[in-house]
Amino acid sequence: MKKKINRKLVLIATLAIFFTMLLITVVYYDLFRGQVFKDLRAYTMILTEYEDMSQIREVSDKLEEYEMRVTLVGEDGKVLFDSEADSASMENHGERPEIVEAMETGEGQAVRNSETLSENTFYYAVRLENGSVLRIAKDAGSIYSIFGRALPSLFMVLLALIVLCMVLAHYLTSKLIAPIERLAENLDESNDGTDYEELTPFISMIKEQHEDIMKNARMRQEFTANVSHELKTPLTSISGYAELIETGMASEEDVVRFAHGIHSSANRLLTLINDIIRLSELDGTEEEVSFERLNLYQLADTCVEMLALNAEKHKVTIRLSGTECYITGNKQMIEELLYNLCDNAIRYNNEGGSVSVEVYPKHGQTVLTVRDTGIGIPKEHQERIFERFYRVDKSRSKSTGGTGLGLAIVKHIIAKHNAKMELASEVGKGTTITVIFMG
Repeated sequence: MKKKINRKLVLIATLAIFFTMLLITVVYYDLFRGQVFKDLRAYTMILTEYEDMSQIREVSDKLEEYEMRVTLVGEDGKVLFDSEADSASMENHGERPEIVEAMETGEGQAVRNSETLSENTFYYAVRLENGSVLRIAKDAGSIYSIFGRALPSLFMVLLALIVLCMVLAHYLTSKLIAPIERLAENLDESNDGTDYEELTPFISMIKEQHEDIMKNARMRQEFTANVSHELKTPLTSISGYAELIETGMASEEDVVRFAHGIHSSANRLLTLINDIIRLSELDGTEEEVSFERLNLYQLADTCVEMLALNAEKHKVTIRLSGTECYITGNKQMIEELLYNLCDNAIRYNNEGGSVSVEVYPKHGQTVLTVRDTGIGIPKEHQERIFERFYRVDKSRSKSTGGTGLGLAIVKHIIAKHNAKMELASEVGKGTTITVIFMG
């Protein structure tokens, strides 16, 4: 990044310096040209004061020392006198631009390039009272020759300025990149100070993303450790029971008991694997989820009927109340949400307790409430119960067969449906989870 910024700054500076020098040369040449014509006009006006040809010849001889050429042209364009050539052998000058202009307006000027293009000839002409035209010419450098002569000096200045620009570019780039480099070296520091206000949003965004990445990394690490632990427990039981049966150390009565233990551990393992797979699917679902119009009350009724036997087994009653309400959602996900909420309410309830499921409309929204009379959740744990594998009472979770992933799945499903969730719980009195669907 530094190199790119340096190169860009140096290139911009070089182009700016080059075109500035070129512009200065053009402006200088324009001023030079104006000064040459001004001098030629002054000398021409002086010569017009002389009427005698011998005087003009005398003055012309002196002007030759200053590389000026004097020419006198008659009204018919014929050269009457020239300080550098034989006038008799010279062609007619009647069509020369400066002569034509002088004949018409009294004064005329022109510039013609030499064959080599290294010099220009400047002409200034004045019409005399007798009708003839007096012209003075001077050879001077063209813009190309001036630029060529100045090129070595310009090149040295350009080189010095480029070196200076490179030093300044390096300094400015280092100063500009410094906050980003400090951020890269100290991403975990809470200091948000920067030399440039414009970089504050960028630095804040980078830090936020870094925190999210670190948080996700920790979550993945914890998830891997928890998965390993959760898989190890039932597998250890299965392996132990199977080994006792294999070695013949178990009696016929023990074989039946051990087989039941293997079956229970296998079911727990299968449930855990299914929950992990489902959670991974919800995490990785980036494509659009297919939604449809669903009768939430009907789905809740089906879920309550399905879990009635399980509730009876735990000596808990479960009932549904409310009215028919429709939401837009994914049927499979809503069924999972209902099942996990109701199953948790049954699993963590007390003997003789109850689970109440309600579906009703409120302020144009659809509300689902699952209320139980179970053990409740302490306040210090309420913010974390939706984390993966987090359990308030680990011993009770394992005895009831919970995987610790049910509420994590619920949280994902609610996020997919842009719904809101509220939790109210009191230890020993029960828990109420409310899900509010926007439409």
